[in-house]
Amino acid sequence: MGIVPAHRRTVPISPVLRGPFKLRFRRAVAMHVFRIFTALCGAVVAGAFHAAPASAHPHVFAEARLELSINPDGTVKSLRHVWRFDDFFSSTVLIQFDKNKDLKLEKPELEALAKTVHDSLADYNYFQLVTQNGKDVAMQAPDHMIADFKDNRFLLLFETHPKEPLKLSGRIDFGIYDPTFYTAIDFHSDADIVVDGLPANCTKKVIRPDPDQAIAQNQKTLTDAFFNDPTDLSKIFATKLELTCKP
Repeated sequence: MGIVPAHRRTVPISPVLRGPFKLRFRRAVAMHVFRIFTALCGAVVAGAFHAAPASAHPHVFAEARLELSINPDGTVKSLRHVWRFDDFFSSTVLIQFDKNKDLKLEKPELEALAKTVHDSLADYNYFQLVTQNGKDVAMQAPDHMIADFKDNRFLLLFETHPKEPLKLSGRIDFGIYDPTFYTAIDFHSDADIVVDGLPANCTKKVIRPDPDQAIAQNQKTLTDAFFNDPTDLSKIFATKLELTCKP
C-alpha cells in the first residue's frame, strides 16, 4: 500500500466559510487539533507540529484497513481496524516513546504507546463513522489497542462493537474520519474494506466523495456545522462503506 497523497485529502473550504467567518473557523479547528495531538504524543510531537494547526488540512497520513464482521442473525459483530502511519509521523512517535534510546520499541514501550492513543482518541469516537439511515450509531470503546512497528512504520490495531445490537436494515455507513482535519486516514483501495458474513438481502459499495460535489450537495449541512461544531465538517468527505439492506 502506498501513502495517500496529500492533495487527495486537502478539502476546499465551502463558500459559507469564507469572508468574516474564515478566521473563526480556523481558530476553532486549531484549538481541537492542539488538544488531540498534545494528548496523543506529548510535548515532543506537539512541538514538531507546533506551526501546523493554523491551516485546516492534513499533516499526518495513514493507510487504513477495515474488516466488518456480521453475525448470522444479521447484526454487526465487530469492526476491526488497522492503521499504518506515514514515515515522518512514525519516526516522531518512535523518538517520543523510545525511553531507552535504542531506536526500537520493546513490548512495554509499545504498550505505553497503545494506551496513550487509546486514552487520547476516546473523545473522538476513535475516528469512527458509523451511521444507520443518517443517524449516528453509538460504538463501544475498544477494550485495548495494539501498537506495533513494521518496516519502520507505526501500526495501530483495534476492534470495536456497537453499544446496542445493530441490525442491518436500510442504509448503514462505515468509515473513518478525523473531525479536526489534521489526520488523513484513508483506504488505499476498495479491497482494504472487507465484509465477512454479508447477508443476501444486502448490497455493498465503497463511496469516495468528490469534494466539490460533497460541498454542493451539503451546503445547509456545512452552514449548520459551521455554527454548531465546525470540526464535524470532515465527515461528509470521508470514504465510506455503504450497505443497503432490504427488510
